[in-house]
Amino acid sequence: MVKSSQISGFYKLSLEERLKIVKDFADLTTDEENLIKNTGALKPEIANHMIENVIGTIAIPIGIAVNFLINGKDYLIPMAIEEPSVVAAASYAAKIARKRGGFRASSTEPIMIGQIQVVNVKDVSAAMTALLKAKDEIIKNANEQDPILVSLGGGAKDLEVKILDTETGKMIIVELMIDCRDAMGANAVNTMVEAVAPIVEKIAKGQVYLRILSNLADRRLVRASVIVDKDAIGGEEVVDGIIQAYTFAVADPYRCATHNKGIMNGIIAIVLATGNDHRAVEAGAHVYAVKSGKYTPLTVWQKNKEGDLVGNIELPMAVGIVGGATKVHPIARINIKILGVKTSTELGEVIAAIGLAQNLAALRALAAEGIQRGHMALHARNIAIEVGATGDLIYAIAKKMVEEKNIKRDRAKQLISELEKKETL
Repeated sequence: MVKSSQISGFYKLSLEERLKIVKDFADLTTDEENLIKNTGALKPEIANHMIENVIGTIAIPIGIAVNFLINGKDYLIPMAIEEPSVVAAASYAAKIARKRGGFRASSTEPIMIGQIQVVNVKDVSAAMTALLKAKDEIIKNANEQDPILVSLGGGAKDLEVKILDTETGKMIIVELMIDCRDAMGANAVNTMVEAVAPIVEKIAKGQVYLRILSNLADRRLVRASVIVDKDAIGGEEVVDGIIQAYTFAVADPYRCATHNKGIMNGIIAIVLATGNDHRAVEAGAHVYAVKSGKYTPLTVWQKNKEGDLVGNIELPMAVGIVGGATKVHPIARINIKILGVKTSTELGEVIAAIGLAQNLAALRALAAEGIQRGHMALHARNIAIEVGATGDLIYAIAKKMVEEKNIKRDRAKQLISELEKKETL
């Protein structure tokens, strides 16, 4: 049976119906289905081994972004996020992108950078020459630390040396380029740079301080692109509005911060859902946004000669599908299964596509109808729940407040009293 992520009216289904569709799409077992249903799926005894001083866990909603077609493959995308409208927006953008074949994505090799800081070097030029001459020895020693990674085609691949002028004087930075394959790679990189630090220190005739990976993974890039039919998005006027919104972000860092935050709404949601390090991804993305010396959008939007919208995104993406919380957290494992990704690079490409989709949806909302419209409906539901509404009353109160454009706690309380009185008559 051909499986498609294009699902009309997914949001209208009950929670049980939606989960049944995902179960069938991803071939989840009954045990896996039950784990997703159970908000306490991360047992205290597991959590206690993940971090220090554990007292419990916190649940974040997981939604499924539907309609995604990436490199010709259908995906259902788990997103862990508390913000309203994000999952719906991504699904909408993916739906209109399908008309022109969905998203295209690509990536570089999964290379991470490990840095070794050497200070108090008397002759930095001579030390730099000596370190480069010893490159093969240093790489060999690094790879001896992780023979399994090397056997899988990964491991240290190259070494670079740079000299920095700092407030405390000149320092040498030795950088190991390490192919981490399907792991995010922090542990592998840190193990390798720790191991070769004494060799580096001896050759440079200085003193090693820091030896740690960099979260600016600019050798591990992901890219995605999309062509959006102008009629599917609302006409050429909407296309022009999106481009105007984009150029605003290019010109103004205050707008650009919010532009990129919208992109990260989608990216962080899937990174978190898969148990990856969202802080590392966020840090790398924002530093990459200033690679030109100015803070700029992570996406580029243009209009082609047919008047259609063309979008591209490029950013570092240090994620994995093995090791860490990705393997320890039971829901992260199930979310990887739902995604159906087989490599870390495939996961990165899916993440790039959802970042581009999120930005498309946000810019369209801003250009065509204002961002509050979608947000307010869900915000109204949250207000209704806060003041004690349950069941169908939540939707009735939310609908009324949106119609009145009066989404406030006091009004929600009034509506509860009014609607409850009607029910008792």
